[in-house]
Amino acid sequence: MSPRHPARLFDPLMHDPRFDAVLGDAGYVRAMLTFEGALARAEAASGVIPVGAAHAINLAIDTMHGSDLDALAEAVADGTARAGTPVIPLVKLLISRTEAVGQPFVHWGATTQDVMDTALVLQARDVLALLDEGLNRVGMALATLASGHRRTPMVARTVMQHALPTTFGLKAAGWLDAVTRHHGRLGEMGPRVLALQFGGAAGTLASLGDKGAEVSARLAGELGLTLPALPWHTARDRIGELAAFCGLLCGTLGKIGRDVVLMMQTDVQEAFEPEAPGRGGSSTMPHKRNPVLAAVMIGAATAAPGLIGTILSAQMHEHERAAGSAHAEWRTLPDLLRLTGGALKAAGALAEGLQIDAGRMRDNLDATNGLIMAEAVMMALGGAIGRLEAHHLVEAACKRALAGQQHLRDILMADMALTAHLAPEKLARLFDPGSYLGSADHFIDAALAAHRSLPSAIEAFSAMINHGLRP
Repeated sequence: MSPRHPARLFDPLMHDPRFDAVLGDAGYVRAMLTFEGALARAEAASGVIPVGAAHAINLAIDTMHGSDLDALAEAVADGTARAGTPVIPLVKLLISRTEAVGQPFVHWGATTQDVMDTALVLQARDVLALLDEGLNRVGMALATLASGHRRTPMVARTVMQHALPTTFGLKAAGWLDAVTRHHGRLGEMGPRVLALQFGGAAGTLASLGDKGAEVSARLAGELGLTLPALPWHTARDRIGELAAFCGLLCGTLGKIGRDVVLMMQTDVQEAFEPEAPGRGGSSTMPHKRNPVLAAVMIGAATAAPGLIGTILSAQMHEHERAAGSAHAEWRTLPDLLRLTGGALKAAGALAEGLQIDAGRMRDNLDATNGLIMAEAVMMALGGAIGRLEAHHLVEAACKRALAGQQHLRDILMADMALTAHLAPEKLARLFDPGSYLGSADHFIDAALAAHRSLPSAIEAFSAMINHGLRP
């Protein structure tokens, strides 16, 4: 048999191996078997199948769980091409390994999509647990940066140009605030996404007679999943919400990565990724220190929208069972989840080890000979002569400073029209970047407070993910 994953060259760079373990073939087989075992127990408890049959089925599943799941997945994969789904060959294998008393009741009343969708949800629960852990790691590191650098002044850049003074603490707080929102979304989304799918052949559970609702409730309890109002086999908004969440999270991580790449530029040199042997080198230029972690984050943010587009395009399942739409999800969603996990892993390493050059940040503030403080002067002058007139006066002074390569303060000190309203001492104080930071401290405190209050907001979700399947 040929290897199931012939292209793994970039996985160590782009992926978190824990996500691969959950989302790989063996992880999917484990999740499908978990569904089948829980189904048998729920049906036995409801009087649908004999207790002895459920025991035999679960004994076989326990044995299969303890076997070589990779080899088992290979066997299932070989049958998938013929059957069209992995459930048919898996059920056949399960029947063959179940004692005779249980064989007639394997997969009783379920359909292929019940197994596949619920297995996907079980995998998603483990993935959400990993995302929860990763968001906590990134959030803690960003909170440390925001708090520790609240007094580290730097250039704020708009349209890639020097704008006003800010602090690196505020920049990190902006990153943190977005990550905190994603962490909150994770908790809110969890109970909706982590829902049992169980509807039988056409969504009515007719094969279970009047026991369908009872079995569903028991099955959801066995698996630790939300019991939906009705089967959702052709309503794919839960899958779409999970995909959209990944896109939003990757977008935020990509923005952080983009900021770091720009701060790492040779002409800027304000921040650097953590150093590690062999990281960020060039195959030909010995002096290079290229961004690696940030590039992974940007790459994920760039690739995610295409995958999400596939998931959203596949939502229009016809009637009670689709042809092809579900197939589009099977490979796309795991790839998107892996990509998100890899970006989050890179973000954690970057945030924890980010190196800040506060001296270079200060040098860059001074690089434009005081022009960065032009708004501060204009606002102070505007109180005396009006904002528009002050804008014209300071703008003209800025042009003279640029033309003569002089400091803006010196140009303004020589302007009698200005010094008539601003004393030289006050004018000099206006050129201290630390005096023009507005509500930066308040905003940092607000972001830190929101981050601290998050754990209590996701307690219910945390309880759900404790049922995970990870070995």
